[in-house]
Amino acid sequence: MLHSFGDSKNTRPLSTHPLLTAAGLQVLHQAYGGPERRSTTSQATRWLSLMLDEVDYGMLLLADTAQVLHVNHAARAELDAGHPLQLLGRELRAREPQDVSRLHDALSGAHRGLRKLITMGGPGQRVSVAVVPLGVLGSGGTTATLLVMGKRQVCEPLSVQWFARSHGLTPAETRVLEGLCGGLDPREIADQHGVGMATVRSQIGSIRQKTAAESIRDLVRQVAVLPPMVGVLRAAA
Repeated sequence: MLHSFGDSKNTRPLSTHPLLTAAGLQVLHQAYGGPERRSTTSQATRWLSLMLDEVDYGMLLLADTAQVLHVNHAARAELDAGHPLQLLGRELRAREPQDVSRLHDALSGAHRGLRKLITMGGPGQRVSVAVVPLGVLGSGGTTATLLVMGKRQVCEPLSVQWFARSHGLTPAETRVLEGLCGGLDPREIADQHGVGMATVRSQIGSIRQKTAAESIRDLVRQVAVLPPMVGVLRAAA
């Protein structure tokens, strides 16, 4: 499935992009203006990397077609053996033959300033990827493209935990909230935890009171729109 978001004819050069300038300058070895500039660029790149690693969406920065410049922590965690995208050295490739042309067409379109949303993978492993052109970096003619991978689930476990803690939910209520955010209905939650329906309904009522949610749908929506949370303890990828 391939959706076009339209041409981005006025995509500004990456050299003026406020988010990616520092990283691009360092990675692609732009002109060096002295120790102060090198120190500033290095520090900005470090903070940029830390910032991107706190975003709970997989993000990859590519040069030209598929040469990978930066992969944030979430993307490194997402690109497991079951993901339709794979990294081979510093090159990004589609794992399945049917996705090769989709990825190629999307990256080629980004080279021309066209944004696309592609869906890759087979049943049970489908992943949406936004392909965003960032323009030309400096005067070298190298074009940069940002890939943002969609989430595999609506509510992230860590976001649910933080939401529960901030609203004073009990451990039992937290488990119920996790079930609701995972798409389970009250009966399924009761069966899963070996309790009666009355208990689960009472816990849902308590959760709604503590969170001021008007309904279960409103409750799940509150969690789904939370800022993405990334764990402090992360294994090095």
